Amino acid sequence: MYPINDREYLAICSEIANLLSVSLSSAKKKVDIQIAKKGSKTIEEKREVAKEILKLCKKDNAKKFSSSKILDQLMSTLENEDNFMTED
Repeated sequence: MYPINDREYLAICSEIANLLSVSLSSAKKKVDIQIAKKGSKTIEEKREVAKEILKLCKKDNAKKFSSSKILDQLMSTLENEDNFMTED
């Protein structure tokens, strides 16, 4: 698949990257995979796929399911275990 250089498409992908806390190329790859699954051909169809993914990301972000927030929760410590380290 050749790269898409549409400004609106790239803006949507950059917003997806921001919400997911990933690089722009990773966000574009995620959108490209969905485009391939749906068989979209025109740039308008590709923009619509990107907008659908953006809506899902915004909904997940509003529900506190973003990857950075989940990682923050996993990295937090309990009060009594601040200096405790588990060895493998």
